[in-house]
Amino acid sequence: MRPRLTGMLAAATIAAMSPPALAAGLTDLSTIDRAVAEFTGAAIGSPGGARLPVDRRLRLADCAPGMALEWYGRTRNTVIVQCPEAGGWRIYVPLVDGGGASSVAASQGPDVVSRGSRVTISVKGSGFTLSRQGEALEAGAIGEWIRVQPLDRKGDPLRAQVLRPGVVGMELP
Repeated sequence: MRPRLTGMLAAATIAAMSPPALAAGLTDLSTIDRAVAEFTGAAIGSPGGARLPVDRRLRLADCAPGMALEWYGRTRNTVIVQCPEAGGWRIYVPLVDGGGASSVAASQGPDVVSRGSRVTISVKGSGFTLSRQGEALEAGAIGEWIRVQPLDRKGDPLRAQVLRPGVVGMELP
């Protein structure tokens, strides 16, 4: 009887210790939410803040040196949160429209691309530029992101930023 009781106590002790043991070594996702709110100066769901809290299904390793935050995109409509250590993680947190000052200014102009109009889709990266013809699925002003469909209709519609009348595109890091 005594060995059985000892075995049950050991199993209960291991079960009681497992949740904290599993949680050890993971980043608390609410700290990411708070860091993004401090970085942007706006709460979750408010203009300029994160659209939603970080997905609670994520399991990110603990980041000993601390998280690094920076703006992503010319209109500052996304924040990159990353762990700068070797093998660290990186997530992109989209913001509610009205984020950075350039986003607000860009969205106040008149539409320069109309829905259904033919546009040039331009993708720029380090040392290269690709372009193809497409059709605008939404109207947009300079600086706004709209959906476009390549004319060959291969693949899903893309999201691209209106650069100037008749030209949409995106820049790759």
